[in-house]
Amino acid sequence: MKRVIAVVVFTLAAGAFAAGQQRGTGPAPAAAPPAPLGVPVVPLGDGPWVIDTAEQHRIKLSVVARGLVNPWSMTWLPDGSVLVTERPGRLRIIRNGVLDPAPIAGVPAVKAQRLSGLMDVVLHPRFAENRLVYLTYNKGRDDGMMATVLARGRFDGTSLTDVKDIFVVEPWWDGAGGSASRVVFGRDEMLYMSSGSGGGVNGVQGQDTAITKGKILRLRDDGTVPPDNPFVGRQGFRPEIFSYGHRNTLGLIVHPVSGDLWNTENGPNGGDEINIVKAGKNYGWPTVSMGRDYAGPWQGRFEKDGMEGPLVYWVPAIATSGLAIYTGDRFPNWKGNAFVGGLRMGEIPGTGHLERVVFNDKTEEIRREILLWDLHQRIRDVRQGPDGLLYLLTDEASGALLRMEPSS
Repeated sequence: MKRVIAVVVFTLAAGAFAAGQQRGTGPAPAAAPPAPLGVPVVPLGDGPWVIDTAEQHRIKLSVVARGLVNPWSMTWLPDGSVLVTERPGRLRIIRNGVLDPAPIAGVPAVKAQRLSGLMDVVLHPRFAENRLVYLTYNKGRDDGMMATVLARGRFDGTSLTDVKDIFVVEPWWDGAGGSASRVVFGRDEMLYMSSGSGGGVNGVQGQDTAITKGKILRLRDDGTVPPDNPFVGRQGFRPEIFSYGHRNTLGLIVHPVSGDLWNTENGPNGGDEINIVKAGKNYGWPTVSMGRDYAGPWQGRFEKDGMEGPLVYWVPAIATSGLAIYTGDRFPNWKGNAFVGGLRMGEIPGTGHLERVVFNDKTEEIRREILLWDLHQRIRDVRQGPDGLLYLLTDEASGALLRMEPSS
């Protein structure tokens, strides 16, 4: 009752004030600024945290390392150290759980703008012999245009040497919107690289086979075209294309059991996806989508002959990012589950989390679980470590590497 009375009094007072304005007897009211959209994000605590989950139950989440700035990707070196990319353009190394304060030297000049910058990092399958490290990043030009680039260099333990760009995604663009890129080596030792589709939410570049944006590309380890690519020699198709009709791939892996290529792909307002990516297939963007345009109308249609549908999709979107399939023994009840990083849910900032997707023996989704919701952290990457535990990167200005392990 008190709350109702207070509202009525406030309303009457506001009405009297407005009447005074009409009579010119008071100052003009200042327009109240709109409340910011989103859930307030508090700094990540010290941890560790013990959380309950649906099937594995008590899990401990710990901070391995802090001091990272918008970390994007990670990979393990043979000695157990972890290489981590930071979106502003730095490559960092964590040794024995300690972040080296000095970035790795030799990283090419990165155009860090909005969500663009330094992205993925992966080791050559024969890294122990050749010391080759691959990076994807956004490169700037004097006229303000940008491109997504694949670079390669040799790591000597403290710096990258002999660094060169070995593939540039075309066309260059004006930097509006993001253009994410992941890279992974297949079991065939070919390099698979994703490129974002530009041109706004309705951009048609994913369907334009004369360019390399909006695609999954298949390259040799020096950036050249393998002769057995699906479109080699076909008129109207760039020979680097492995699959097309992709919007923005933020997770790209080789399934550790099947060997298939899987990706996570951002839709617009809804329609985020997990796809099993096959050679020569069209994944539909922007003609086919399970999501809506940001303004509200449905984006295109849900399905079309000749275009591949998703294995898993999200409505509302969670801004899918990193992807891992768990195969270890430390979490036996999670074997075969997919773990997907989420940057925000339903277009609401501050709603980052991790999702777990369970499949049956036909790779059909049967349930999913939201994890780490209370932390409100953007989860950029998720990987299974050499020790069989799960590791996460939080895409925050005060980012961290986190570890999930069974709680004793």
